[in-house]
Amino acid sequence: MPKTRICRDHSREFRQAGWCCQAAVATEFTSRPAWPAQGSRKGIDIIVSAANFPLPEGTHTVSLGLGDMNGLLRGKRIPAQHWQRICESGNALALSLFTMDMTCDVWETPVVGFETGFPDCHIFPLHAPVAVPWEPGVAMCFARAEGMDHAPLTVDPRQALVRQIERATQMGIEIKVGTELEFYLLDPETGLPRDTGNDCYGLVRAAELEPVLGPIREQIGAMGIPIEQSNPEYAAGQVEVNIRYDNALLAADRVVMFRALVKQLAARYGYDATFMAKPFLTQSGNGFHFHYSLWSGDSNIFADGARMNDSCRHFLAGMQTRMAESSICGAATVNAYRRRQRESFCPTNASWGMDNRTVALRVIEGSPSAVRVEKRDAGADCNPYLMMAADIAAGLDGLDAKMEPGAMTTGNAYDDAAAPPIPLQLDAAIDLARGSDWLCNVLGKDQHEIWLQQAERERDFFWHQVTPFETSRYRRVF
Repeated sequence: MPKTRICRDHSREFRQAGWCCQAAVATEFTSRPAWPAQGSRKGIDIIVSAANFPLPEGTHTVSLGLGDMNGLLRGKRIPAQHWQRICESGNALALSLFTMDMTCDVWETPVVGFETGFPDCHIFPLHAPVAVPWEPGVAMCFARAEGMDHAPLTVDPRQALVRQIERATQMGIEIKVGTELEFYLLDPETGLPRDTGNDCYGLVRAAELEPVLGPIREQIGAMGIPIEQSNPEYAAGQVEVNIRYDNALLAADRVVMFRALVKQLAARYGYDATFMAKPFLTQSGNGFHFHYSLWSGDSNIFADGARMNDSCRHFLAGMQTRMAESSICGAATVNAYRRRQRESFCPTNASWGMDNRTVALRVIEGSPSAVRVEKRDAGADCNPYLMMAADIAAGLDGLDAKMEPGAMTTGNAYDDAAAPPIPLQLDAAIDLARGSDWLCNVLGKDQHEIWLQQAERERDFFWHQVTPFETSRYRRVF
């Protein structure tokens, strides 16, 4: 049977956990010379055919996609009869997928643009496709990308996280991440919630939303994304869903897929789901909380019994040190910084504390497996690959250097003047990121540049308009 190479960056994760519960992925390692084209990673290839990634019975279409520059799921729908060829040779997509903005506008960038002619890249499946419960005959598959030379793409945000996972692996560490995402369910016609009032954790409100939240939990869970729970959040129409912790790359891939699937399911039940960071100025923003723990085999490196240990503290200190200059990874639009308000449960400084929801870095203790650090600054619309890459790089730096964090916050972190500041506006975040050789090294020169170019454009788009506030306040009086 014909065989072809697939990059190994996810091999261990899929053998251990699988992207999906139905997809037992068989991989065959061979040590053989690299392809004549450049880019075989360390001379080791994974040989994959359609037999490794079988289609669910009755499949007529495969939806094959991956995260773009903003962590939005993009790809193609492929007739099932072409699946073997896709497994063997990949599927061509314009490389501009990784450089266009969230509205799909394309721009001149150092890697892709009019000067380069917008060349192709190829995407390859990472696991056996999974049946989509609400689309009979359709199966979904997550992909990874490579250049026409078979090398990793310098503008693929996933690669920034891959590099940090490889670094951790060389240190004998597996990084696991649990994710919490908040989003709004809105009426598509009005753009507003259908319910009224704040009923955070309310089971009556949960029952009202069950016609859409039930399928989100059950059907997305059936596709292999392990959803632990859902609840109404701190505003009308707002909900939170928690995804169980797993290795970091798998966790990030699942977030990209989860957000897309939520939007699909919400639309089927008559809702518009938005992960926009701050849809309503006077209501709760949508946060994205990352729960980090480090493991060696079955042991949580962060735990001494049920308590945090020195390793946990050093990792936390690294994240605290770099939180300001990596802010752009978790909040890259003008809107994202509207979350950062006092007493909003979104941090306004790089504070840390024990089980304290006013801080940026919340240490959670409990059983030995539960000890972890929750990082709370990112918006739900952020790119999980870039945010995790920056957090993990900073944390591993802290672990290497045995860094110590600043003084622990024991009360209201919004009043803690000693806590290190973080950007509260996009301009400040751009300036810090532009001046950070560390962040450039973590993301890679090309990724760093295109990410900041987009942030600068978003800032300029905002300033180059007259807002409704200005016209309503000034037009009649002046």
